[in-house]
Amino acid sequence: MPDVIIYLGPSLSQSEAEEILPAGPEVQYCPPVRRGDLAGAIAAAPRIIGIIDGLFFENAAVGHREILGALKAGILVVGSSSMGALRAAELSPFGMEGIGEVYRRYQAGLIESDDEVALICDPVSNMALSEALVNIRITLEKALSSGVIDEEEHSALLQAAQHQYYPDRTWPQVIRGASLPSTRTDAILLWVRASGVDQKQDDARAALRYIASRMNRQMNSSDFQSSTLS
Repeated sequence: MPDVIIYLGPSLSQSEAEEILPAGPEVQYCPPVRRGDLAGAIAAAPRIIGIIDGLFFENAAVGHREILGALKAGILVVGSSSMGALRAAELSPFGMEGIGEVYRRYQAGLIESDDEVALICDPVSNMALSEALVNIRITLEKALSSGVIDEEEHSALLQAAQHQYYPDRTWPQVIRGASLPSTRTDAILLWVRASGVDQKQDDARAALRYIASRMNRQMNSSDFQSSTLS
């Protein structure tokens, strides 16, 4: 039975994830979590469940009671990046641990909607085919603070992203939807492609590093009490 089960999808490829936490007898990677998946995971009795990506909208999302069941069974549940960040913010009072900036923003009430992390992906490769609103939001913050865009452009671009349906949300669509002069749209798109922020990917990496550190601590100590890192 694995010590760690991780639900991973478009936030980070499994090959990149395995550079941090290799798959093997102790670590099992699974596709994005959906309603009902945790029953089998709990039965496998891992020490850690990592929820990074999960299905929703077209599928029933993993439920709060499922996660609470894992916590009650003594399993450390870590959430990050996408569905994991959202559920961790909701269930942190009950012991679920959240990692990363997306989690921090949900926890602080700076973002609230599922739409912030929603995207569509290829069902076979799990490659993202649209852009998460939270990534757009944080990239625009960076562009503004770097002087790449001004306040008016920032507002127009963010509003364009917010008004688009999540499957249609791509950078070219967002920039076109902001109705900026063509000279600015080209310059902004070039900058985004070179310097855009993929916060969901960054947070997934941080969660995997954290889980790896917990595994190492477990190997070196009998004390496996959970601690909070955000």
